[in-house]
Amino acid sequence: MYQISYSSTAVILSDKSRFPSFLRTVPNDKHQTAAMVSLLHTYGWNWVGIVITDGDYGRSALEHFVSQASEKGICVAFKSILPQSVTSHDVYSDIGDAATTILNNPKVQVIVSFAKSTHMRYLFQELKHKTLRAGQNMESMRRVWVASDSWSSSNSVKVNATLRDIGYVVGFTFKSGDPSSIEDYLSRLEAAGHEFTRNNPFMKEFYLQLNASKGFEDTKLISEAVKNLRKHTHASTIISVEMAVSAITQTVASVCRSRDCKTPGTMQPWELLKPLFLQEFEFRGKTYKFDGSGDINLGYDLKMWCSDGGNNHITEVVAEYNLNTNNFTYTNVSTHHLQDLKDIISKCSNSCVPGEFKKTAEGQHTCCYECINCTANYYSNKTDMDQCLSCDISREWSAEGSSSCTPKVVLFFSWQDRFAVVLLTFSALGIILAVMVSALFLHQRDTPVVKAAGGPLSQVILFSLVIGYISAVLFVGRPNSFQCKARQVLFGISFTLCVSCILVKTLQILLAFQFNPALQEVLRRLFKPYVMASLCVALQVIICICWLVLKSPFHQIVMQPTTLLEECHEGSYLAFGVMLGYIAFLAFVCLICAFKGRKLPQFYNEAKFITFSMLLYLISWMLFVPVYVTTSGIYISAVEMVVILMSNYGILSCHFLPKCYVIIFKKEQNTTSAFRNNVYQYSSKTSESISVSWSSVSEKQSIGRDFICALPPSLPAAGYLGPATQHFLRRNSI
Repeated sequence: MYQISYSSTAVILSDKSRFPSFLRTVPNDKHQTAAMVSLLHTYGWNWVGIVITDGDYGRSALEHFVSQASEKGICVAFKSILPQSVTSHDVYSDIGDAATTILNNPKVQVIVSFAKSTHMRYLFQELKHKTLRAGQNMESMRRVWVASDSWSSSNSVKVNATLRDIGYVVGFTFKSGDPSSIEDYLSRLEAAGHEFTRNNPFMKEFYLQLNASKGFEDTKLISEAVKNLRKHTHASTIISVEMAVSAITQTVASVCRSRDCKTPGTMQPWELLKPLFLQEFEFRGKTYKFDGSGDINLGYDLKMWCSDGGNNHITEVVAEYNLNTNNFTYTNVSTHHLQDLKDIISKCSNSCVPGEFKKTAEGQHTCCYECINCTANYYSNKTDMDQCLSCDISREWSAEGSSSCTPKVVLFFSWQDRFAVVLLTFSALGIILAVMVSALFLHQRDTPVVKAAGGPLSQVILFSLVIGYISAVLFVGRPNSFQCKARQVLFGISFTLCVSCILVKTLQILLAFQFNPALQEVLRRLFKPYVMASLCVALQVIICICWLVLKSPFHQIVMQPTTLLEECHEGSYLAFGVMLGYIAFLAFVCLICAFKGRKLPQFYNEAKFITFSMLLYLISWMLFVPVYVTTSGIYISAVEMVVILMSNYGILSCHFLPKCYVIIFKKEQNTTSAFRNNVYQYSSKTSESISVSWSSVSEKQSIGRDFICALPPSLPAAGYLGPATQHFLRRNSI
């Protein structure tokens, strides 16, 4: 025999292995507990209590609710199980214990109840009595009560308790139907009197029982019967009953179209079971079908109780719960009724704000925790996060207690930096000065001053200085791999070329005047200025190539706590040191040669200028080494840039600016006669102070002819000259 229930909601009845012929037109309690959990989660209530009536219904609901609530992070603070029988001698004691538990947990502001309506009435009364006996304000017993379908529509709960006392009641009921059909039926029943009951055994029996207990007259009996029926008619039951009747009638009609159903005994009730599962039926313009568990899941209506002059009544539906989407659809009247619920807080611990995470003590509920600030480089961007999220420390950072990660600022010696602007200005000025000096020397290339400065070698020195200034510019801006490799190599080779040319020029003058005449012939043959300069530069080129091939400079990003420092790593500090050390060695040789030539003729004597420029270079780079080793940050590039500019300006100022001054402002000294007189004076002093043979003096002056290219063609002799000086001038066509 199949059965279609309009009110049985136990989950176990969906088990077709145990109840194969059971069907129902209401959802099972598993869906109701899911709806309750969804409601709690919507309002952020995660610390709740639960009250049930002992039995299959209550136990099953408790089990499913706890399981589903834990998945949503909702904790059950306590469980109160009341005896199933109201007449049990333990019922009042258990209700008292439940009331005490509720009052002793003030943080639990939401109670979920699967209890019977009678139990809830007694529980409300007990809560009121205990509150009054304790002398507390009635506000202390107010809670949000989430009612199951077992008592959400019951009128018996409202005895001796008002919503002002108990708080808010939000109840789940089955989908409400249109009561107009049952109202029409009851109206016809009342109007027809006994005529309507002739073929209705149910009504006959109902009348008899009512008459036996009350002794009404016929007219009053019918009126009282209809009144009782209206009183016990619930809108949530109408749709379930009508749907069950529609399913049976339409299934029977469908089966009887293909077979004889009029003859008694030709169809057995069990034969309708399979068609009921397989066949769809129409109800109020929609099509329905029992699922594999024999259920038709219409969802729930969410109703909220309100108070009207102290009398409780159930409001209109404030929301509808859809089982398929697990969402609530709120009605137009829900805004006002549900607004107060948003202010209710039912949590064991206050919510952890973004920037904090929950830390639960061992043995406690997961909903009871303390809020701990996220540590540095960790963050939480939502409320009540279980753990902080890690920032990508390669490009982000966060302070302690942060709700988000902050992008790390990329640092480098940028073009907009004020210090960089100053250094770039000096670099540009140096390039302009070098180019202007080069143009001046090129225009005055046949004058004695330019020839004494080295002639073509001076142009090479100026070119190397321009390259040096350009290499300094490469220390500014966002570094890249090419820039890191080019800037050091470019400076190393250019400055080596500069110092090599100065060394060659110094040796050229020194050999003409200072070396032992016996050695001058040999040295004259070995001395090749351009070859010597090329060899010096070639050795530096080899050092740089080895550096680039074996362990070249590269671009690196240094991760700092709050910033990203982009800089160039030198690759091999040994190679970097060798490159600078080689230049320092050449500069030191220049310094020694300058010291030896300190007594040369005035127009050829640059000892003090070379000494000062080389000392400036050596001191600046000696200071650079400890600063470079102990300093980090964006200005490490600026330190090296400053040293390069100091070295370049030292050479430009000491070697070329004095000569430019003579060319522009002391033109009388930039003549052949002035240079000749200066040489004559030096030669006279030398011939008087040394005792050497005339042949030795001749050899010395012969060497001088080949080394001094600055002396112009012949001019008349002036005054007395010693033999050595005369021979020197004759060999140089002066």
